[in-house]
Amino acid sequence: MSDVPVRMHEDEVTVDAALVLRLIAAQCPPWAGLSLTRIRHAGTDNAMFRLGDGLVVRLPRIGWAVDDVHKEAAWLPRLAPHLPLRMPEPLFVGVPGEGYPFPWAVYRWLEGVDAGLDTVRDGHELARELAGFITALRRVPPPPADAPQGSRNGPLHDRDRGTRGAIADCVGLLDPVPVLAAWEAALAVPAWAGDPVWIHGDLKPGNLLAHGGRLSAVIDWGGLTLGDPAVDLQPAWNLLDAPSRQTFRAALNVDDATWARGRGWALSVSLVALPYYVYTNPALAAICRQTIRAVLDDVGS
Repeated sequence: MSDVPVRMHEDEVTVDAALVLRLIAAQCPPWAGLSLTRIRHAGTDNAMFRLGDGLVVRLPRIGWAVDDVHKEAAWLPRLAPHLPLRMPEPLFVGVPGEGYPFPWAVYRWLEGVDAGLDTVRDGHELARELAGFITALRRVPPPPADAPQGSRNGPLHDRDRGTRGAIADCVGLLDPVPVLAAWEAALAVPAWAGDPVWIHGDLKPGNLLAHGGRLSAVIDWGGLTLGDPAVDLQPAWNLLDAPSRQTFRAALNVDDATWARGRGWALSVSLVALPYYVYTNPALAAICRQTIRAVLDDVGS
């Protein structure tokens, strides 16, 4: 099997083990003798390699992920003491070199598997623990200035043009009629009128880890920002089933408008990703299809 995965972006950087070993040797010589293994995952923006038993190297594959390296290094240590689940612990931030053009980082390794209904002992417990994490994150006081920026910090309406374009691009992949109706229903509810709160921005399978049958960690904080709390409701449709979804909603005590916007966010994110990754990232495309089906079922129930 090739060390280099399928390219997902036209202008992405090729990252292989030889490059990572050169970067480690040049910038982190104490770790130069450790083993290195590529991690196969459904992520799209970064290449990841396990370094020895206790470390992981994360390197942007595409320019839009570059700022996330310093964002995580700056903000994760500040947020971690307030949150009930583990999160990545940045140990080193590297600089461009050895032909690689971006900053990169080394984190402490987090044990676990992708969290899902098939990897935890109880779906309702998963829903409650995830709701508890989201509640704790929302309660962290926002910074007085220089809050981290992310692509999902605006209102749902800002995604209208892109979502409609994605629906058009999904011809042959799904029935556009019910999808468009569900999207327009989400746009019809009131926008968030409260203060922006901390949001992870990309809570989905692959960014949630389970260990010992329970939710244990939340990773990939590149989308961290302040915004509408509805953004972090996406797991209701991309991760949970109908019964555990209701447990999740009850634990968060979400009003109807926020719930509807959350459903709209889950739909929009999946619609935009599906045609882009349908051939290059089948695992992510499958998550998108499942999410769209869950949204349509929920709208119709």
